[in-house]
Amino acid sequence: MSHLRAVLVDDEPLALRLLQSMLEETSGIDVVATCRNGREALSAVARHTPDILFLDIQMPGMNGFEVVRRLQGDTIPLVIFATAYDHYAIEAFEVHAVDYVLKPLETDRLEVAIQRARERLLQRNAGSSDEPNAEKGRLMASLDSLDSPAERIGNEGPGKLAIKDRGRIIMLNQADVEWIDAAGDYMCVHAGGDTHIMRSTMKELQQQLCNSTFKRVHRSTLVNLDYIDQIKVLTKGEYLLTLASGAEVKVSRNYRQPIKDYLDASRGTAAS
Repeated sequence: MSHLRAVLVDDEPLALRLLQSMLEETSGIDVVATCRNGREALSAVARHTPDILFLDIQMPGMNGFEVVRRLQGDTIPLVIFATAYDHYAIEAFEVHAVDYVLKPLETDRLEVAIQRARERLLQRNAGSSDEPNAEKGRLMASLDSLDSPAERIGNEGPGKLAIKDRGRIIMLNQADVEWIDAAGDYMCVHAGGDTHIMRSTMKELQQQLCNSTFKRVHRSTLVNLDYIDQIKVLTKGEYLLTLASGAEVKVSRNYRQPIKDYLDASRGTAAS
């Protein structure tokens, strides 16, 4: 899957042109249509069957969530929300959006979102022939429950994270958490193949987690060292981590020291 076909939707012409120019400079992305509203978006998706839909949320006439609700077809595109408002993050991830990118857009952050889309498409293609319909079913069910989003309620007991989700409290073992990434004022906690959304800042969450196990590898990413399966050395002093689930996490140069220390400690253990 070398090239991904993308449809872009934003009612602000300047924002739309900026996103288009950024994606055109990104390897492996073909922008097949740009749209100013939800009606144009639905028409473009039906006509081009894109892999990815970059979607604004606040638009006149039909907002981004309504666009997702009205998507038709056996294979619907993966959705990356691009918006200036961070308070829709929970709703976005509850409809199984691939990512939630805040404006002003940054190239590095956009590349992370695209990589996640590639990984999701690989998972979809590796699934059964019923997977597209199953994914649409999850999207529609999630849209019906947007009035009860998840939220963080704090740390409860040693080694636990308490996450409120639709009237219940999930007691999540820290040891089960593979990695965490930030989306505005929300944290996406990846554990056991599921993604839990909690309202928190990166600093607040780090204070709750075990310092020896969870390391910050990017300004918006934490990784559980116990789940690292492979480390690839990149140029400019960066690393690419492959985790037990197959997820790939890039380590930025400014946050590489914990991974260098981890590598040194692993080599020392192997030598002994």
